[in-house]
Amino acid sequence: MAIGLSEEHQALRESVLGWATREIPSEVVRAAVSAEREERPPFWAGLAAQGLLGLHIPEEHGGSGYGLLETAVALEALGERVAPGPYLPTVLASAVVLAADGKAHAELLPGLADGTLTGAVALTAEITGVRGEDGELTITGTAQPVLGGAVADVLVLPVRTDQGEEWVAIDAAGATVTPLASLDLTRGVAKVEVDGLAVPAQRVLERLTAAEVREIAAVLFGAEAAGLAAWCVTEAAEYAKVRVQFGRPIGQFQGIKHKLARMLVALEQARATVWDGLRALDAARNAAGEEAAGPSADERSYAAAIAAVTAPDAAVRCAADAIQTFGGIGYTFEHDVHLYYRRALTLRALLGPSAEWADRVAGLALAGVTREMTIDLPEEAEPLRARIRAEIDEIARLEGVEQRRALAKAGFVTPHLPKPWGRDASPLEQVIILQELKAAKVRLPQMLIGAWVVPSLAVYGTPEQQQRFLPPTLSGEMMWCQLFSEPGAGSDLASLRTRAEKVEGGWRLNGQKVWTSLAQHAEWGICIARTDPDRPKHDGITYFLVDMKAPGVTVRPLTELTGENLFNEVFLDDVFVPDEHVVGEVNDGWRVARNTLSNERVSLSVGAGTSGASLRELLGLCSRLGRELTPAERQDLAAVVCEAHSIAALSLRVTLRQLAGTEPGADASVRKLLSTSHAQRVAECAVSLLGPAAATAADVKLGDAGFWNRAILASRAMTIYGGTTEVQLNIIGERMLGLPRDPEPGR
Repeated sequence: MAIGLSEEHQALRESVLGWATREIPSEVVRAAVSAEREERPPFWAGLAAQGLLGLHIPEEHGGSGYGLLETAVALEALGERVAPGPYLPTVLASAVVLAADGKAHAELLPGLADGTLTGAVALTAEITGVRGEDGELTITGTAQPVLGGAVADVLVLPVRTDQGEEWVAIDAAGATVTPLASLDLTRGVAKVEVDGLAVPAQRVLERLTAAEVREIAAVLFGAEAAGLAAWCVTEAAEYAKVRVQFGRPIGQFQGIKHKLARMLVALEQARATVWDGLRALDAARNAAGEEAAGPSADERSYAAAIAAVTAPDAAVRCAADAIQTFGGIGYTFEHDVHLYYRRALTLRALLGPSAEWADRVAGLALAGVTREMTIDLPEEAEPLRARIRAEIDEIARLEGVEQRRALAKAGFVTPHLPKPWGRDASPLEQVIILQELKAAKVRLPQMLIGAWVVPSLAVYGTPEQQQRFLPPTLSGEMMWCQLFSEPGAGSDLASLRTRAEKVEGGWRLNGQKVWTSLAQHAEWGICIARTDPDRPKHDGITYFLVDMKAPGVTVRPLTELTGENLFNEVFLDDVFVPDEHVVGEVNDGWRVARNTLSNERVSLSVGAGTSGASLRELLGLCSRLGRELTPAERQDLAAVVCEAHSIAALSLRVTLRQLAGTEPGADASVRKLLSTSHAQRVAECAVSLLGPAAATAADVKLGDAGFWNRAILASRAMTIYGGTTEVQLNIIGERMLGLPRDPEPGR
């Protein structure tokens, strides 16, 4: 995966990576490390010839006329090569100049686009300016450290004046530039000093604020950070596949496998948040050019600040964990991984402390700022929308069970399924249906466990089974439970012990199931049982539909952490199941069960779960506390906000990939993992904010304390059912990173 999603972005990424692999081999990087002074790298002219310096610059000034997102695609790819030289400082400088009024555009942008000029931006400075009658500024002071300052031709500096902070673009020749010892051995920093330098009015960058500069820096630094993290994840995973210790590849040890999976999670969060920050800034720029409505300044700041919190930290973490994975060799100059660690640390330091960005996130969130993840659909979707809207408007006039049955009959409940149970809807149609249902304030039936049953019956059920069970399930009139887990077979369903013995006209089931949600209320259950004990593992398992009121079915509710009874034990004692209630082929039930499990995990990843612990409720609590949050509390809140935003961005990326007809990839797997634990983080933050009041019983009738105590208890289940966190990490490590599977028992 990568920051860019479209085919054009993927092609650009592959082009830049291919060029960089040829032009920036390890020898070029190492030459930059050993050089006595920083200079333009040997590939600079080639990089400019590729047009990579001007991707975001308008064509009238020698660029390609795209946006910051395209530049970020190139930055990510070059970051994977830890490319030396002033690419990031230069594109940052041109992006900042472009964000200001147009006085300096014609003078500076063409040279920054074609590579004849290099640039740098000082994000911190102590420079003052005095304005003359003609608008000229006379500036004095120091800026340090300035990334790429030693090789820059154009320096963009902040200046304090009587009108507040302003920005200027000066020729480096007018300043004293002193290289500083840099933590990043492949790209330098410098001290810039000016003493009474006269800056003409056309070089004063009007209509440019410090917030805008920092937002642009946040997303561009974040893009390079994502590239650094991507290299670390890929190289560490490849090493873990071949490095053998104790007779096994180290990637087979769960300690390493889970570490690498967590690295991939951090990388995909970085990509998603940077991507959304870029979308916000590009949308604002386009809206300004067309005088249309774009995201508000606060919304842009919110998205950029979340990227600034997430991406640099992800790069540092991935590089540190890569060093750990490589072991001794990773701690030496012999390996390149330390160069990635140094650059990641440098990016984070220059951008500013994560805590300051997090405080900005918390402040905006507490002020009610949010960012809706909306999808702009093509104009050709409008005729389809009109037809769907007309259908939904008719259904909206109905009430109660009649409305629910109409939704089911029209295929709106599961539109992706084949007719008549769905609509054979494309991803585009599914998105429109959800949008129009929301606009009409029509709620879909609550199928609960039935939502996992329907896809399996639609694919594997007989016509008789489908006709009997699907209509009432789709309308929410038939309640189901899932009889899969057993005392000795939770995630490891291949170890199940429930047996089904063939008898005349059907099967006799004997065994015990556990953790069965809603079994005490369910009319029917889906059950897997072993029908051929001589077959290994998942073979010899059959999928049954069990009448929960049949003789021999005993349900014993289990009291959970909350004191409630959602889970149950179910005992099956000579329960007769007729042949017509077998779904799929006998001994091939694992195929059907996998369909159910897949739908279960997707359903669980959509929201924060059933505990009620969502970010909206948490922010509501904050407003009711009647006090200011402490700095530590604001940091905790920001962490939850950033995670919630990353999950939303990942979800949108999954949807956009589906609309484009491509596989969701790592976005979907990471979203599932994060979603299951997010409710826990929300509830933990809330309980911490409550302080001593959190000693109140877990009872929603007792107000905030009771609600959040119930939430923190209930949310513990989220990382267990639907696939434990540890199983999900295994899946990410093995399927997304290609790490070796766990060894078979006994080997």
